[in-house]
Amino acid sequence: MTTDSRLDVLVNKAGFHSDSLLGMMKPETWRGVLDVNLDGVFHGCQSALPLMIQQRYGRIVNISSLSAWLAPAGQTNYAAAKAGVLALTQSLAKEVARLGVTVNAICPGYIETAATRSMEASQRKRLEASIPMRRFGRPEEIAAAVRFLACPDASYITGSALKIDGGIL
Repeated sequence: MTTDSRLDVLVNKAGFHSDSLLGMMKPETWRGVLDVNLDGVFHGCQSALPLMIQQRYGRIVNISSLSAWLAPAGQTNYAAAKAGVLALTQSLAKEVARLGVTVNAICPGYIETAATRSMEASQRKRLEASIPMRRFGRPEEIAAAVRFLACPDASYITGSALKIDGGIL
């Protein structure tokens, strides 16, 4: 690493779920979802922090999920991992705030993705009806929030979790 190396922004965006009722969940299914969704955030943050601390500046944005607050049946592993991301975000924000590093989370609800586009029409219609805005979010709406939290204008925001869910919660 040269002295002119910089790392200003880290976005931890890995996401994976493997749904199953807890009583029937295999330990490897539990562990696999936590490995990607929670341990991945840990490893990303731990890798980025030395340089961010050295330069006394950094923005970390962790992508959690609305499932961290509104845990659906059959997603105990995913909901637990994403709730863990929120706790990690809040704790780490306190650890590095005085060092010029902010740490925040974004909690998307239903977003237009390949997965949501492949839903059966009846399931999609039911989910859209449960959203006060009556639509799924767009990826660019999440990107805009990430961009804001990563910019210098967000320097007093740390330890926060921004839900982007069309009003579900």
